[in-house]
Amino acid sequence: MLQSNPTLRHILGRAGWYFLTFLVAVTINFLLPRLGDANPIDTIMARSTGNIDTKTAREREEAYLKEFGLIEVDDKGEIVRNPDGSPVKTPLIKQFGAYLVMSLKGDLGTSILQYPKKVSEIIKTALPWTIALQLPTIVLGWIIGNLLGALAAYKRGVFDRVLYPLALLASAVPAFCVGILLVYVFGIRLEWLPAVGGYDEGMVPSLSWEFIQSASYYYILPFLSIFLIVVGGQAIGMRSMCIYELGTDYVKYAKLLGIRESKILLYMFRNAMLPQLTGLALALGAMVGGALITEMIFSYPGLGMAVLTAIQGNDYPLITGCTLLVTVCVLVANFSVDILVGFLDPRIRAAQMGGK
Repeated sequence: MLQSNPTLRHILGRAGWYFLTFLVAVTINFLLPRLGDANPIDTIMARSTGNIDTKTAREREEAYLKEFGLIEVDDKGEIVRNPDGSPVKTPLIKQFGAYLVMSLKGDLGTSILQYPKKVSEIIKTALPWTIALQLPTIVLGWIIGNLLGALAAYKRGVFDRVLYPLALLASAVPAFCVGILLVYVFGIRLEWLPAVGGYDEGMVPSLSWEFIQSASYYYILPFLSIFLIVVGGQAIGMRSMCIYELGTDYVKYAKLLGIRESKILLYMFRNAMLPQLTGLALALGAMVGGALITEMIFSYPGLGMAVLTAIQGNDYPLITGCTLLVTVCVLVANFSVDILVGFLDPRIRAAQMGGK
């Protein structure tokens, strides 16, 4: 069956590589926050320890260590101790196994910084803000950028000479530079728009008209900081692809045959869109983690701020939960692109047939 279906063979082959990549990424996500010597339980103890004696504080710390799986327990749930009475630390390999089992069950653990709040609850609160910022920005930027790029390649002249340098500048400037510049100009100097935050202080997130107005006001600068870069990058890519397609043999041959220019442009646009569609799918997959820098600059209440807070507080469960979510989204997006290209690009099928 695989020999007679090159597309299916291509998909299964890519699936194996993506599964291996997932295992490596998950392992790195787990190990990186734990390479330091800092004890994250100290953060909880610093907040919860009041006027209590040393014995009670030690018992409370051991209870936290037990809950987070950082020390060994026996079959009866009792703490396993060394000869000197100190608890036996759980080996990393055992922690990793428990992490995998919990993740497959959808349990990302309990946050250390926001104890006893679950990591999944924190992500559910932050994720809608990130998606609301990224999804419209990516889709609108992709549409407008591709239209401008196609027009620049087709019209040329003054339109291209003006658009191309602007698009090149927008795509070349790092996202954090654009964000800082917008904050300085419109937030600090002109004071037209709020520089940081997601809504007015003292408001509670809700579907009320007052809250939507406030959130929209704070939304403008983060949106622009990403939108300008997306439009510039898409315009550059589409312009280059359209110029290439205009010089191909099939376009020249179609013109010699007297085919209508509108039909030639349609074929050209369709062929030029294939890599752009790939870029869109990848951007949508990476949008969960793509605005982290922007959210940090504007103190926007999305996943980026959650990750920054977790890193600063050495919150293992929240760091691994957020990075796991980003990893899965990126891998799924890349795999979806490979499937899409396998169906749309006849060269993939030809390569698979030739490799039989």
